[in-house]
Amino acid sequence: MPLFPAHSFAPGQVLTTCKLGLGQMLSWGSAFYLPAILAGAMGESLGIAPSRIFAAFSVALLMMALTGPVAGRLIDRWGGRPLLMATNVLFALGLALLSQVQTQGQLFAVWWLLGLAMGAGLYEAAFATSVRLYGKAARGSIVGITLFGGFASTLSWPLTTWLLHSWGWREACLVWAAVQLLVLLPLHASLPHAPARARTDAAADPAGVPAAPAAALRGQWLSLVLLALTFAAIWFIGTSMMSHLPRLLMVSGATATAAVAAAALVGPAQVASRIADYVFLRRAHPLWSARIAVIAYPVAALALALLGASGAWVYALAFGLGNGIMTVVIGTLPLAMFGAQGYGHRQGLLMVPARMTQASAPFLFGLALEQWQLGALWVLMLAASIAGTALWCLRPKQV
Repeated sequence: MPLFPAHSFAPGQVLTTCKLGLGQMLSWGSAFYLPAILAGAMGESLGIAPSRIFAAFSVALLMMALTGPVAGRLIDRWGGRPLLMATNVLFALGLALLSQVQTQGQLFAVWWLLGLAMGAGLYEAAFATSVRLYGKAARGSIVGITLFGGFASTLSWPLTTWLLHSWGWREACLVWAAVQLLVLLPLHASLPHAPARARTDAAADPAGVPAAPAAALRGQWLSLVLLALTFAAIWFIGTSMMSHLPRLLMVSGATATAAVAAAALVGPAQVASRIADYVFLRRAHPLWSARIAVIAYPVAALALALLGASGAWVYALAFGLGNGIMTVVIGTLPLAMFGAQGYGHRQGLLMVPARMTQASAPFLFGLALEQWQLGALWVLMLAASIAGTALWCLRPKQV
C-alpha cells in the first residue's frame, strides 16, 4: 500500500507538493536556522555579543507576525506563485546584505528585511498556496510539505557549519542567497497558477465541501482564540529548542559532540511522526493528532530531567516526534475546522500570537537556561500544559 495513494490527490498535486516542500526545506535553512550556527562568528566579527544577533533575529520574527495576515490575504486573492517568487528575491537581497553588514544598526535593518521575507515565504504561505490550489484536499499536501521541511535543520546546520569553517560566515550567507535566486526562484516560477477567485470554494474544492458562511466563522471566536493560544505555546517550545537544543543537552551533562548528534535526530523524528500520523490518523480529525502529539513535550522534559545526559537522545526523539505532528496540525486543523475559504488570511491572523511568542523565545528561554540550568524545563512544561488544556477545550467541528 503506497504511503500517499494516488487517488487522494488532484492531477499535478504531488509534483506541486514536492516543489513547495523543497522550497520550504531550503528557505528555512537559508534564514531561520542561520543564527544557531553563525551567531558566534557574526558576533565576533562585528564586535558584539551573540545575544545581540539573537535580538536582531527576534526583530525578524516580530516582522513575520505583522507580515503573515497580509501575505495570507494576497495568497487568497492571487495564489501563492507570485508571492513566493517575490520572497525568493527578498531572501536573496537580505542574505546578500547580511554578508556585508559592518554595524549593529545594519544588522537589525537586514534582519527586519529577512523577517519580511520569512513572514511571506515560510510554512503558512506554502500551506495557503496549496489550499488555494486544492481546497480541502490540500491536507495531504500540507503533510508532504512538512515532510520536506522536517529535514531543513538536518540539511542546513551541517552545510552552514561546513561553509562557515571552509570560507566564513559572510560567504555562507552569499551561498544561501545564490540558492534562493538560482534554485528556488525558478522552482516557484514553475508552480501552477491559481484558479480564478470568482469560483466558489465548493466548486474549487475537489472534495466538494462548501465553505463555512462568514457569519458562522464570526460565531467561532472561542475556537479561534483557543487555536491561537495553542499555536503560540507550541511555537514558543519549538523556537526555544531550535535556538538552544544543543546547549540544553550540554547543560544536562552531555558532551558537545553527543549533544549535536542527539539534536540531529530531531529532523528524522519529525519526518517519521508525520508519516505515522498520515498513515494511521489521516481519516481522523486533526484535533486528535494534536492531542496525542502534545503529550510528547512533557515526556521529553521528564526524560531529560530524570536521566540527565543519558536522556539526551530520548529528549531529542520525543521532542521531534511531537513537534513533527504539531507542525502539520498548524496547517490542517484550521482547514478542518473552518474550511478553505479565506484560509490564508485566517491562518495569518491565527499565527500572530505564535510569532510574538516565537520572537521572545530565544531570549526568554536562553535567560531561563542561564539562571536555572535544567530547571528551565519547567518553562517548556508550562507552555505544553497551556497548549494541552486549550486543545482539550476545543471540539472537533468540521465543515
